[in-house]
Amino acid sequence: MITVSGLSRSTFFEHQRRLNEPDKYAHLKELITKIFNNSNATYGYRRVWRALRNDNEIVNKKLVRKLMRQLGLVSKIRRKKYNSYRGAISHIADNVLDRNFEQSAPNKAWVSDVTEFRVAGTKVYLSPIMDLCDRTILAHTLSTSPNTKFTSRSLSDAIALFSPAEGLIVHTDQGFQYQHTSWRNLITNIGGVQSMSRKGNCYDNSVMENFFGHLKSEMYHGVSFSSVDEFCQAIDDYILWYNTTRLQEQFKGLAPMHYRNQTLAKTHTI
Repeated sequence: MITVSGLSRSTFFEHQRRLNEPDKYAHLKELITKIFNNSNATYGYRRVWRALRNDNEIVNKKLVRKLMRQLGLVSKIRRKKYNSYRGAISHIADNVLDRNFEQSAPNKAWVSDVTEFRVAGTKVYLSPIMDLCDRTILAHTLSTSPNTKFTSRSLSDAIALFSPAEGLIVHTDQGFQYQHTSWRNLITNIGGVQSMSRKGNCYDNSVMENFFGHLKSEMYHGVSFSSVDEFCQAIDDYILWYNTTRLQEQFKGLAPMHYRNQTLAKTHTI
């Protein structure tokens, strides 16, 4: 067979020897599989690598990608979001934020949006408030109607919990909920500044778009919920996990709340 295949004897016996050797990456593969499964199949190789580093496992990022391919570990894919824009019906604010998504301290700029889910034959809407400094979800509300009361409640809750100082920028798209006086008054009453994306420009609020993409691919698509209550509990659990456990590349492998606490500690020290 060696003669027919044209393979040299030395090459044949070298490969035969390797087949009998134990897998030197067996332990690493076990760790990678555990991290991937614990993330509910949401981590790509970069976050798996970060998690390994956080556990003091020094390993090359390219090796992690190679082993994940061998193991068939592929993270979930993101899909498209709900659009709340209904045209200019009241007040359109300027784009004050102007894609300045990197903030040096908490409570300088918040963003929000509404996204839609279909659960057990019912539409369910989510309205989160995110701090751009650390990507923490400060508050969120769920409702079967995307009305102004439900969006205002999420902002009101965030204000009550985190007491932002005067000058806070609150950025959204031009959805009808954010043109309403209930939303605008909440911002005005704390001395804040309202900001809106330009018409039809999703990139002006891309950080929130990105969060919705991760949330839907990581806990919604491909999952069956028997009731709205079960789904709402799953959203609450996911946001808690996102804030306290989900690793973020831009924060050097820290979860949002960990990075927030670290930033606040530095600010107080200064």
